Amino acid sequence: MTDQAPRGQFGIGEVLAQLRPEFPDISTSKIRFLEAEGLIEPARSHSGYRRFSAPDIARLRYILTMQRDSYLPLRVIRERLADGGDAAADPSQANSAERAAAGLTRHQLLDAADISDAELTELEDYGLIRRVGRQYGRDALAVARAVAALHQYGVQARHLRAVKASADREANLVEQVVAPQLRQRGPGARDAAARTAWQIADLTLRLHATLVESALAEAGLACGPLRSGEYELDTGRSGPEAANGDSSAGGCGRPPGGYGCTLAGGEVASRGSPGT
Repeated sequence: MTDQAPRGQFGIGEVLAQLRPEFPDISTSKIRFLEAEGLIEPARSHSGYRRFSAPDIARLRYILTMQRDSYLPLRVIRERLADGGDAAADPSQANSAERAAAGLTRHQLLDAADISDAELTELEDYGLIRRVGRQYGRDALAVARAVAALHQYGVQARHLRAVKASADREANLVEQVVAPQLRQRGPGARDAAARTAWQIADLTLRLHATLVESALAEAGLACGPLRSGEYELDTGRSGPEAANGDSSAGGCGRPPGGYGCTLAGGEVASRGSPGT
């Protein structure tokens, strides 16, 4: 009786053979790392070997393309996969989605973020959102949604100046580290520096999140062991909802306004819950 996988007809060696012509740096260890980070979930054969389907390989190709061409950190790629996982299986659809989201008019941004014109003006005044020409980038929508969520807790744009200043300092640090690479001559030098910059940025973001969690824990505000950089924002404004139990049961209930703090897999973080 042959060893058949529950799904997936390609072994990891076959996957490498398919991807290496386009991504020469791909390796078994990198695929395992992406699996450990939760970006891919290959099936397992009865003997425990990884088995990949065609959609698995398409998903891998999407991840690697986003790293190589857009220099995105894994955290951002994970969010995009969660938001539009079907597009990842078809690179042409993914590219179309990227182009469609490349720019937003002011009206489109207000509608997508569900904020008022005055709120957007305030975000611009404090430097949290910048307009390029007559359009706003994808980052503007992400910032607007995050600030809208923070409004539910009474946090205003003026309170976030320190956050903006910290982000600018971290970006300056990354630029200093990759400056020697930028001074190198030769093809691919700038692309290599950009990839290094995003890798460093991803690590600094994880460090930042861990330090914030540690400081909150020292202040007696621990809320279970959360994995750094893996929060999802529930942007619904449909009113208060219970999230895996109420606060009296020891859970981190969703605050008024419908916003909650959950792990990337959708599990609501609860006080005292075991780490995974």
